[in-house]
Amino acid sequence: MTLRSVIVGSGSALPVRAVTNAELAQTVDTSDEWIVERSGIHVRYIAGEGETTSTLATDAARRALEAAGIDAASIDLIIVATATPDQTFPATATIVQHNLGCNGGIAFDVAAVCSGFLYALTTADALLRAGPAKRALVIGAETFSRILDWEDRTTCVLFGDGAGALVLEAREVDAADPSAPGIIASRLHADGRYNDMLFVDGGPSTTGTVGKLRMKGREVFRHAVTNLATVLEEVLDASGHVPADIDWVVPHQANIRILDATARKLGLPPEKVVVTVDIHANTSAASVPLAYDTAVRDGRIRPGNLVVLEAMGGGFTWGACIARV
Repeated sequence: MTLRSVIVGSGSALPVRAVTNAELAQTVDTSDEWIVERSGIHVRYIAGEGETTSTLATDAARRALEAAGIDAASIDLIIVATATPDQTFPATATIVQHNLGCNGGIAFDVAAVCSGFLYALTTADALLRAGPAKRALVIGAETFSRILDWEDRTTCVLFGDGAGALVLEAREVDAADPSAPGIIASRLHADGRYNDMLFVDGGPSTTGTVGKLRMKGREVFRHAVTNLATVLEEVLDASGHVPADIDWVVPHQANIRILDATARKLGLPPEKVVVTVDIHANTSAASVPLAYDTAVRDGRIRPGNLVVLEAMGGGFTWGACIARV
């Protein structure tokens, strides 16, 4: 028998306000056609007064706990992946922990931008298998609208706010059984040489300000397709699977062209790729769990499915995980 981290519930949350491309075009020099052609995005959600990264994360966590049918008191590990925390410190995870009423366990944030959820998931998996925790909440949550330059039409139209969460539980399974549930393999990477391609131009130790997001879109696109295809091949090799075995790929929802190009590079049919970028835009670390929960709730992802999660973010960072639901 082998100890694995099994996904037992998922949840997500979005701000109240949905902003269409047409509405955005009233204040930004852009158009619906321009945005859709370059990204596939039609609408995004923007946090309003009283909506923060921690409130969205808490709402997503509560829905994940409800789906799992467990009480928050049984959670002894919370990891929040975010690039837009409520405060410089303490960690947003501690705020979520307090909101849920499960104080006393492990709680911390992970900062790996759009790959943050994969980093958080892999970290939680390691801690569950090592023994310090038995049940974990892994959350990706962002209010990226608050670090956007709304005069830069090449970036501000691409992002949105939201949160997604998974509940993981450490369980003994028969690893020799191909239908055994749980996380099977994960791979993470980073390459700091590419800092200036996707970054925020501020921080407590440099400018003393929050800063705004800056991106070189063409360069990011080129690296994303290559890196995501490579890391997907890595987790498939590590798990002993081939692309034909995959039921669903849940990718980071950055750009429909990146999703299409990555699928083609791996020879995956587009109908196996979960796409929500059209209705959520790029929600950074929230992107993967938000898309996963959407596909669970609409019936696409079902128990027994083999699912691959993958993402790439600024820095660069990238990663993938393969799991049996």
